[in-house]
Amino acid sequence: MKETPVNKIMESTLEKMREMVDVSTIIGEPFATGDTTLIPVSKVSYGFTSGGTDLPSKQGNELFGGAGGGGISITPVAFIVIQDSKVRMMQINNYTSSADRAVAMIPELVDKLTELIAAKKDDEKEETAE
Repeated sequence: MKETPVNKIMESTLEKMREMVDVSTIIGEPFATGDTTLIPVSKVSYGFTSGGTDLPSKQGNELFGGAGGGGISITPVAFIVIQDSKVRMMQINNYTSSADRAVAMIPELVDKLTELIAAKKDDEKEETAE
């Protein structure tokens, strides 16, 4: 692709946006409060645009006019909560549908099923030992 001033504007805009947003913006740094560890989770949306034009000139010099810009939106959406070797996700926004609520309850359901299975195995071991 031919190197043009528009390409340079786009590269500069994207590079500045990369500097502002990285992985730690989406999954934040964990912090502890007592025996609980919280990890913030955010949603990042971004957009950018650039454009330019070559302008006619009577002097024979090429004239160029161009601009670029971008925007970033960072929205906190949840916390990953680690407590007593159990992990769960707490959403910040209210659930929008029953399906959202069901999906959010899956980790808790898996934890309870695991506990039930482990308890049943322990009971079976005790019965065979007697």
